[in-house]
Amino acid sequence: MNHFVNFLLMGAPGGQQSGSAGIISFLPIVLIFAVFWFFMIRPQNKQRKETQRMLAELKKGDRVVTIGGIHGVVQSVRENSVILKVDEDCKIEISRSAVASMKEKSDSSGGESAD
Repeated sequence: MNHFVNFLLMGAPGGQQSGSAGIISFLPIVLIFAVFWFFMIRPQNKQRKETQRMLAELKKGDRVVTIGGIHGVVQSVRENSVILKVDEDCKIEISRSAVASMKEKSDSSGGESAD
């Protein structure tokens, strides 16, 4: 068994490295890249696409939360900004990219539920 492992790591006996042993030596690097792709890069790309889609679909009346934690209702949408109604007398203009998430439409009950 030990000779087999040495063969895979060092190549063929006599200093000549066979083609398959060279490919096998790169296998761990390929596996590490695959793990990074499936567990880190791919989910991050999916989340970025969902966020871009959500920002593109913003419209008047949507309930949103900003990255700063401000809750409000969209009053108007401009090319690069959004006007939020935070209170009856308070409207603020924020950058469109500052919207973190959209709240569900059914969240308009006005009160908090007790658990």
